[in-house]
Amino acid sequence: MLYRDEAIVLRTHKLGEADRIITLLTREHGRVRAVAKGVRRTTSRFGSRLEPFTHVDLQLAEGRNLDTITQAETLTPYAKGLGLDYDRYTAGTVMLETADRLVPEERQPALQQFLLLVGGLRVMVAGEHGPGQVLDSYLLRSLAVAGYAPSFGHCARCGELPGTATHRWFNPSMGGMLCATCRVPGSASPAPATVELLAALLSGDWPVVDGADPRSLREASGLVAAYLAWHLERGLKSLEYVER
Repeated sequence: MLYRDEAIVLRTHKLGEADRIITLLTREHGRVRAVAKGVRRTTSRFGSRLEPFTHVDLQLAEGRNLDTITQAETLTPYAKGLGLDYDRYTAGTVMLETADRLVPEERQPALQQFLLLVGGLRVMVAGEHGPGQVLDSYLLRSLAVAGYAPSFGHCARCGELPGTATHRWFNPSMGGMLCATCRVPGSASPAPATVELLAALLSGDWPVVDGADPRSLREASGLVAAYLAWHLERGLKSLEYVER
């Protein structure tokens, strides 16, 4: 059976002498692995259309283990814009790996993750905001969509709002900020400006994000990375190449 879908190419692997296995995040079918036959030959009709970061419209044939890509049309070549800037390119690779990890089950619809990735890549290429801030915002939002939304406005453990208690501690294992009563050993104590920045990154409040000072940006990036590593149970390989 044939079916059509649009997708972002997440990664590729060589198969045999001329084929590749393409890992895709599709709009309707979630994460899909498919074979692109002969794509490594110089005569291939759509070899360059199936590279990471490319937003494509595909026709696929269902297979027992792997589907087969029979047609591919480029919708948006995000790799072209990201390849001109090292910081944006490395941040983009973290976004692709995160999407791959947060949608573990194949063929399970993940429309919100797909739309979030497309939007994140579009903003990253546009260059209107810093690549580190676009990445941090994407990571927090993708974790929230996956069911791991961090709490910055109230205590993650007891739900108490700021005001009656001082919310000074952040702990990834507890789900975000903690009040004085719920504080656990090993919690970080970020500056109030950093907590405000983290909330802005999660909500997409870009005026607040763009006006943040460098110290808050660095501290927020470290906390986002720690929160991501905790919920993924291990760090991302691509994050090692991002200058934080």
